Amino acid sequence: MTVGSEVKQCLASLKGVEAELSSLALRTEDNESKRTLHETMMTIHEVVQDLKKRVGELEREESQYKGF
Repeated sequence: MTVGSEVKQCLASLKGVEAELSSLALRTEDNESKRTLHETMMTIHEVVQDLKKRVGELEREESQYKGF
């Protein structure tokens, strides 16, 4: 597996975690848990955004990573 495909796989996994945290936050009734889940989801969202930028950099720097 290439570095590009590993980074993209990591990005996909993090998006899944982000979605699951969002879903849990919506379903929970405990306000403190809801807040903690939402805050954690937002932290993961920031990581996802940073990783998306890195994927773009990889694709620009290394043409073999495009389209993975």
